[in-house]
Amino acid sequence: MISSEPVNHPTPAIVAQSAVRRLPRLALLLLCAAYVLPGFWGRTLWKAQDIEAFGYMLQLAKPGMGEAVSWLKPTLLGSPDSNLALLPYWLGAAFIRLAPSGFEDTFARLPFIAMLMTTLAATWYAVYALTRHPAAQPVAFAFGGEAKPADYARAMADGGLLALLACLGLAQLSHETTPALSQLCFAALLFFGLSTLTRHRLQSALAITTGMLGLTLSGAPTLALWLGIGGSVICAAAQPTPTQRRLSMLDLGLLALVCLLCVTTAGALDLWRWRVVPHRMVDLHILAKLIAWFTWPAWPLALWSLWRWRGQLSQVWRYPHLGLPLWFAAVTVGATWFTGLTDRALLTSLPAIATLAALALPTLKRSLGALIDWFTLLFFSICALVIWIVWLAMQTGSPATPARNVARLAPEFAPEFSVGAFVLALVATIAWGALVKWRTGYHRAAIWKSLVLPAGGAVLCWLLLTSLWLPLLNYARSYAPLVEKVTRITGPTSCLQYAGISKAQGTALRYHAHARLMPMQAPQSDCPWLIIDKTNRSLLSAKIESIGWVEEAAIKRPTDKDETLLVYRPATPLNTLSEKPLN
Repeated sequence: MISSEPVNHPTPAIVAQSAVRRLPRLALLLLCAAYVLPGFWGRTLWKAQDIEAFGYMLQLAKPGMGEAVSWLKPTLLGSPDSNLALLPYWLGAAFIRLAPSGFEDTFARLPFIAMLMTTLAATWYAVYALTRHPAAQPVAFAFGGEAKPADYARAMADGGLLALLACLGLAQLSHETTPALSQLCFAALLFFGLSTLTRHRLQSALAITTGMLGLTLSGAPTLALWLGIGGSVICAAAQPTPTQRRLSMLDLGLLALVCLLCVTTAGALDLWRWRVVPHRMVDLHILAKLIAWFTWPAWPLALWSLWRWRGQLSQVWRYPHLGLPLWFAAVTVGATWFTGLTDRALLTSLPAIATLAALALPTLKRSLGALIDWFTLLFFSICALVIWIVWLAMQTGSPATPARNVARLAPEFAPEFSVGAFVLALVATIAWGALVKWRTGYHRAAIWKSLVLPAGGAVLCWLLLTSLWLPLLNYARSYAPLVEKVTRITGPTSCLQYAGISKAQGTALRYHAHARLMPMQAPQSDCPWLIIDKTNRSLLSAKIESIGWVEEAAIKRPTDKDETLLVYRPATPLNTLSEKPLN
């Protein structure tokens, strides 16, 4: 008679208790803080999605673009949001309403700081919960001494968090106030909720509900359903253990209710859209390149995990430590492939890929770990050196070559010296040197040690970029220099008319010029200037001339020769116009 019981495949993890010592909590918290805060504080609004998303928030909180305001259908320059994201704009607008004048962009970032922190915490706890499963635990030694379950799971969670911090694609997109970050946050919450569903019903239900509804209201209802339904199936099919119960009909009913709530919410708010871009699906080489750099260095470790844990892949649905991250990674990569190969769509895959990368840690050979360390040491040390050299060239003009390159790429840029930024960068560089010294010294083995340098190097370079290079990045990626040139022509004004400009340009004019925006019409005494994008002049020139405008100046964005704003003034003095009868 053939047994129907599942085969318990042996785990490839062989880990002693000495290898799962705790990563110092203070060091881990400081590393996360050094990653989260730089990039949110001190910078201006960057082109283009960052400032565009801020524009929707600002329009909800402080209408000033000559259009009706609807919190259920936000618009900017008369156009709705193509992302169909509501929740991130609601949160940003709510904080903008609390902001004093001039600090709207700073306050708008506060909920997004919380989202990134939530993403990191949810990933840590998800890895911890998944690696507590008996099938993910290391082999028991004949005479004892193997890693204790809780200590092993904690060390693996530390490794998973380090793998997430090390991913190159996380840095910029996770520090923008866009729907992409809210989707990452709620996908991580959903991942955490499903990971702990068989252990903690109440907190898991709350996390799953928040994650799925958050994804739905962040413009990704289809992704929420795919991740939620597939993850629920994996949890239901998982092997029950003494510490992890099998899902009951009540659990499945609640999951079905959450899915129904997401469907109803998306339908009521008109959030369903067809986003498939068929002609981009043939560009598999572009997808491969995107995954290769965006998820580096987690993806090689994730592939190594699949190879070493291949004995459990034949029944992967029974092993949530493999099934859940594989499902999340497959769905999010698939969504990237179907919806135009954008890095923002791939962002939601990072917690799952980092989880798979963590599973490689107890199976890494010493030679492979040494290769990771040396490659990481050279790569990030060279990157940090380049950042310092270019900063020195900006401040002193020497070395001459990088100074000339900066002057060519950012004309009219005036470098500035910040004592605080210099001290912060210097402390971070010294900390990197100490970390390298610790890693190359003789210490007791820890399974997370191979990801210390990748995570530390990524945090170092991000911190150096957002401290030493922040004035240059603000100048190169902000619309503030362009708007400053516009205001030199128009002078202080409370109103600007516009036509044929982008949402990002409109937000920049509204925020940096402190002006109310009005769609183009005839010149008015209280709104005597018209701004258009040069690329649309041929389409608008006839109408512009017919209603009484004449070009005053063409202003190029200093760091983008293809972006030029045209400033128009009334063809006839306004006092003369006011004396003529209206047609």
